[in-house]
Amino acid sequence: MTDPFGRAIRDVHRGEQSEPLWTVDGDERLEHPIERFYFVERDDEVYETLDADGLATPLLDLGAGAGRDVLRFQERYDGEAVGLEPSAHLVETMRERGVDRAVEGDMFALRESFGRDRFRGVYAHGTQLGLARPPHRLRAFLADLAFVTDADAVAVLDNYDPGADGASDLLGWRPDPTPGTGYRVMHFEYEGDVGETLLFRPFTPDVLRDACVGSAWTVDGIRYSNDHHYEAVLHKE
Repeated sequence: MTDPFGRAIRDVHRGEQSEPLWTVDGDERLEHPIERFYFVERDDEVYETLDADGLATPLLDLGAGAGRDVLRFQERYDGEAVGLEPSAHLVETMRERGVDRAVEGDMFALRESFGRDRFRGVYAHGTQLGLARPPHRLRAFLADLAFVTDADAVAVLDNYDPGADGASDLLGWRPDPTPGTGYRVMHFEYEGDVGETLLFRPFTPDVLRDACVGSAWTVDGIRYSNDHHYEAVLHKE
């Protein structure tokens, strides 16, 4: 399977990028801001907020990209921080950048990569949670997340809120009559290499709360970074 997304980010890390990485939906395309999204350091207050949420090691960074956050977790916490990525190119990039533990794997098949009670903290930044497509796959993800975390675990997960005004401006946005959910369809292109079509189902915090009913998780907090992007803080019940 081709991987233009991971290959382009790896090339930026190595100073070998020859063309832009494009985010594409039909005839519409936008240059993906690789440097800003994956390499520019985030403010300390971002990590201070995560400290206050109770993130602790062993910590799993889902969709860790080039390792920007997991590298900071290594510096910040006394313990193991693991970066998980389905892209072999990005796993290679994380290792080259100094991530101690970079694992190739699928965040929606966590039991294939990790054993029971493996982690105390889980972090996901990049709205990959929308690929869970609620309700069935989201509940399955929450169950797997519970399996690989211990009884005192904290998870901080992000997504887009399809009910917010700014969400409809995202490339690939589609209307959805289902309350609390949306559609986003897109793919990546790099150097003529076309990636698989990605179908996101962004959902509101209330949809996440409903999915947690009967699971090991409860949503203890929601914070918005803008009108349509939010982080949810989950604790084990």
